[in-house]
Amino acid sequence: MKVVVGARGSKLSITQTNLIIDMIKKAHPYLEIELKTIKTKGDILREASLYKIGGKGVFVKEIEKELLNGEIDMAVHSMKDMPGVLPEGLKLSYVPEREDYRDVLVLREGLNSLDELPIGAKIGTGSKRRKYQLLRYRKDLNIIEIRGNIDTRIKKIESEKLDGVVLAAAGIKRLGLDKTLKDRLVYLDKEIVLPSPCQGILAIEIRKDDKKMEEILKSISHEKTEIQAKVERGFLTGAGGSCKVPIGAYCEIYDEKVVLEGFLGTEDGSVLINKRMEGSKDSLEKLGYDLANTMIRERDSR
Repeated sequence: MKVVVGARGSKLSITQTNLIIDMIKKAHPYLEIELKTIKTKGDILREASLYKIGGKGVFVKEIEKELLNGEIDMAVHSMKDMPGVLPEGLKLSYVPEREDYRDVLVLREGLNSLDELPIGAKIGTGSKRRKYQLLRYRKDLNIIEIRGNIDTRIKKIESEKLDGVVLAAAGIKRLGLDKTLKDRLVYLDKEIVLPSPCQGILAIEIRKDDKKMEEILKSISHEKTEIQAKVERGFLTGAGGSCKVPIGAYCEIYDEKVVLEGFLGTEDGSVLINKRMEGSKDSLEKLGYDLANTMIRERDSR
């Protein structure tokens, strides 16, 4: 049996997709697996603000079109890039183990920590979630909007004379940059910057009626990550799931208890709310929806 896997052509996307392919091959050595790279709108319009060119969906729409047309059998995405609602006919399948969920600050050489940054330090990020949480921690920071793949953004530290850029730790680690950049990395705890919902989790998208792919992918499932993905995507969907407003979430599991922490703000950052809610393993998506709805009401009443 041959399986065609679709993914973006970036170095990180190909690395992540090959991780999934290796997991599948280990469990199903008889499969022939082909990787097909697909250019997305987000890859073509690299410098434009995400929310101006269509939000999270700009990294997945072209790939989803090929999946619906039967040109590929499955697609691998970063789950944090997935909109809250998928196109009719598609679904997310089983989820492998999560990588580091945190954000990481890549500093220019000579700097050592977030607290030691000079007054008015220039930090690059295209994310409102990162921007407003960093400014809440250090009001003096000068946040510069940047986009591009990981290598491009790191190079902008030199080319645009930045003091640092904020990236997802998962991407840094999957590319092995945590070793080469070791002395320049500051991992941001969730108490400072709550991550994007499902950050560090890979999403595997398939056609809803494809029972064969579903059965194949069962072998890579990771129970704790499956729970976190359901809860955090529930929050994302309940909060509207766009790039226009800052949204963050992280779910922790304690035996049968599930605790979700959410972050939600207004588009201009004038209102920023953090809230926690507890639930059980019986109502995962509901916990996400409920916390999002509570926070939306609180935000809109201010």
